[in-house]
Amino acid sequence: MLTIDPKEVSTAKLHGYLLGAVAPRPIAFASTIDKDGNPNLSPFSFFNVFGANPPIMIFSPARRVRDNTTKHTLENALETKEVVINMVNYDIVQQMSLSSTEYPEGVNEFDKAGFTMLKSDIVKPFRVAESPVQFECKVNDVIFTGENGGAGNLVVCEVVKIHISDDVLDENGAIDQHKIDLVARAGGSYYSRARDGFFEIPKPISTLGIGVDAISADIRNSTVLTGNNLGMLGNIEQLPTEESVNNFAKEHPKFIGLETAKKHTFAQDFLKKNDVESAWKVLLIK
Repeated sequence: MLTIDPKEVSTAKLHGYLLGAVAPRPIAFASTIDKDGNPNLSPFSFFNVFGANPPIMIFSPARRVRDNTTKHTLENALETKEVVINMVNYDIVQQMSLSSTEYPEGVNEFDKAGFTMLKSDIVKPFRVAESPVQFECKVNDVIFTGENGGAGNLVVCEVVKIHISDDVLDENGAIDQHKIDLVARAGGSYYSRARDGFFEIPKPISTLGIGVDAISADIRNSTVLTGNNLGMLGNIEQLPTEESVNNFAKEHPKFIGLETAKKHTFAQDFLKKNDVESAWKVLLIK
């Protein structure tokens, strides 16, 4: 295993490791204006949501690694205390990438990238009309993490108005993750199209799962079952009763008398279908 002391590698190399390992990252497509009213638009992947009451988002227009300069977005956020965070979906990812070009101060990235400026309701910065969700925000604070190239500048934003396209809502008015089709940033030049990689994991039960430590050693040490399989098996409130296991065995006699590895393979097949109870019954058949 490669072990790294952050103080013993260059900032550029460390930056690459961080971005390659902490991924995918959501993208804050941040729209700001300067004190003279000139618009600016730039994407940042040091970003996430950090609370709902109040609704807080934080993004970081970090100091440039190569020359320790700051970005127009940071300067504008400090001057005006307002920002619009637009979400990026697959339909606009190429335009978003184009907008990240470091144009000179005063150049309108909306125009350069072909986006439509949409007037906000509360804050002065414009929204990206093509974005599926737009958050108008007030800047509550800016936290500076350092003074050298690569240092973060955490822009703490409070959401004061949200705009959501009807096209990304389901019949219940919730955001449909397939319709919104978000993209995320990874290391190097890589991006991720979120909907192509979705899978569901049932949330841990509201009571208490038995836990992996309560699973017998012969199952825990299986050469077939994976850590993920054991996690699913441990997320059950109680084991099936002996009666239910016996009834299952009568209905599925092929599971009776199997060698351990074969039994674990059949249990794994049930787990792939999210049928944890049947997996347990297979494992508990004598």
